Amino acid sequence: MNYNEWRLQNENGTVNEYIAACRANWRIDLTDANLNDANLNDANLRGADLRGADLSGADLSDANLSGADLYGVNLTGANLTDADLYGVNLYGADLTGADL
Repeated sequence: MNYNEWRLQNENGTVNEYIAACRANWRIDLTDANLNDANLNDANLRGADLRGADLSGADLSDANLSGADLYGVNLTGANLTDADLYGVNLYGADLTGADL
């Protein structure tokens, strides 16, 4: 179940609750999710599918993104300070103004 489908069933749920549920049950699928300005500080997004997501202005500092697929992701103005980017697919991602 991807984030958008989950939100239909859990309209008051946060992205961090979704991530926790995924860790327990299935792979994190945040394809095309609107997560602009989200607080994902220290989030464990290892291996997550974030293709096409909008993470503009998001706080991903200290996040574990190792092995994640960020193909075509909007990361303009995002904070990626000390994020683990080992093996991340950033092809087509927009990193304009991102803090690396």
